[in-house]
Amino acid sequence: MLTQLEKAQQEWGGSHSVIDSWLEERQELLVLYCKLVGLPPFDRNDQALPEQAHIQKFCQILMDYLSAGHFEIYNDIAKACEEKGEQSLALAQSLYPKISESTDTALAFNDKYAEIKKDSLLPDFDAELSKLGEILEQRFEYEDELIDNLYSNHSS
Repeated sequence: MLTQLEKAQQEWGGSHSVIDSWLEERQELLVLYCKLVGLPPFDRNDQALPEQAHIQKFCQILMDYLSAGHFEIYNDIAKACEEKGEQSLALAQSLYPKISESTDTALAFNDKYAEIKKDSLLPDFDAELSKLGEILEQRFEYEDELIDNLYSNHSS
């Protein structure tokens, strides 16, 4: 996912400040995700769960990222796609429902873990975090396709 993000930042970085800040927020989300799952360089003991504060921070960034997409960025992209032509708008309209599907899973994760109490037992945490990671990876691919749609050459 981080490699995909780096590619996105290289390809579209600097082209639009809103997209730049959104990709930066995605990077922060991915770094926190790596810390939670214990991916290098953030290895964690298999038995130890992440600290409550790390889980809460991840959930906050996750909600910020989702909100920025749904309430700001997607609207801007839709307008730009509409101006670009029918093919561009059709692609955007086909991607939005796919992106939105991941929102429900992310919201459910947030609802379950954002307000956990210290020393809570979290027997399903790793499995649910892994599922969320898979869903986010797919979402990022759709979002990147949407962004690429803005910068590719489609005819009307």
